[in-house]
Amino acid sequence: MYKSEEEFLKNYNPDEFEKLSMTSDIIIFSVSDGDQKNYRKLKDKHFSVLLIKRKDYPFKDMWCLPGGFIRMDETTEEAAKRILLDETNLHDIYLEQLYTFDAIDRDPRMRIVSTSYMALIDKNSLRDKLPENASWFNILVDESDKEINITLDNGKEEIKLVIEKKLKELTTDRYKYITKHNTKLAFDHDLVIASGISRLKNKLEYTDIVFNMMPRYFSLSELQQVYEIILGKKLLDPAFRRIIANKVRKTNKVKTGGGHRPSALFEYKERDK
Repeated sequence: MYKSEEEFLKNYNPDEFEKLSMTSDIIIFSVSDGDQKNYRKLKDKHFSVLLIKRKDYPFKDMWCLPGGFIRMDETTEEAAKRILLDETNLHDIYLEQLYTFDAIDRDPRMRIVSTSYMALIDKNSLRDKLPENASWFNILVDESDKEINITLDNGKEEIKLVIEKKLKELTTDRYKYITKHNTKLAFDHDLVIASGISRLKNKLEYTDIVFNMMPRYFSLSELQQVYEIILGKKLLDPAFRRIIANKVRKTNKVKTGGGHRPSALFEYKERDK
């Protein structure tokens, strides 16, 4: 038994304890313009996620989220920002902590715990050039009470994920996600993506998070499109207008062209605060 803090530190041997490593993985979501099928209507919107093709083992040539090991002299958030810049050339974007993923066998190399982050950007205004092994995948989600079916498509390759949902807490409607089908995503990044989609959907209802994915000026119809593509459902116009009434302000700018009548442009009220 040690008699003082000084005695304990003097005799402390860190090698007596098992070690684990920490990583930070980042799920980057974006909404961007797609095809314009009818010149009288707005362009389609695509909800997408950025993936990296691994160059090394384990999971060589499989897709994964941007991520890496946390250094001894940085926090998890500092690591996430560094990794974003190193692996994707992206910086100064919205970033929030998502969850900690700590399954015992989530990495075949060693015991590794990952603190995941969610980042949001407006891909239409993206100026940073992505690395050759990075690609945007459009997201299509079909969710039921028991599972989530996610299809990721970059135009050349399709990734299908099936995630089982098990109710974890009845009072809070929280679920545990379990992989049922995943052959192309490394590690447990299918679960990270499913968790990120769920978090983003929930936060659309009670926060202003969506404006991190919007350009400075937008029409209300464009904003409604973004809500609908993420939520995966149509919204009634009156109900949507009530949701965003106190979040946006009308500008003196107008959007013209595209075959439809001019539309007033709005901006996020809190943008410059």
